[in-house]
Amino acid sequence: MWLDTGPADLAPEEGRRFDQGARTFAIFRNHEDGYFATDGLCTHEDVHLCDGLVVENTVECPKHSSIFNLQTGEVETPPACNNLRTYPAKVEAGRIWIEV
Repeated sequence: MWLDTGPADLAPEEGRRFDQGARTFAIFRNHEDGYFATDGLCTHEDVHLCDGLVVENTVECPKHSSIFNLQTGEVETPPACNNLRTYPAKVEAGRIWIEV
C-alpha cells in the first residue's frame, strides 16, 4: 500500500516526520534529490530521526549520534545496534509517497 506523505517540498538534506495511525515514519531528501523513508524513531532510544542531521545518504540521531544509512537502514555508528526498517519512496505529481 502506498501512502501520501505530503508535498515534495523538503530541502536537500532535510527530514520530515509522518505519522500513520500508531506508526511514525521519517522521510528524507538527500543532496542528490533522492527521497528515502524509514521508521521514524531511532532504534536505540525512540528519538524522532526527522530532527537529526542529514548528510548525503545518512541521518544522525539527535540524541546519541547513532548514524544510519538511509538507503539500507544499516547502523553505521553506535550506540544503536539494530538497523532501521526502510520503505520504498517516490515523488509523483509533486507529492512524496511511501510503500508500507
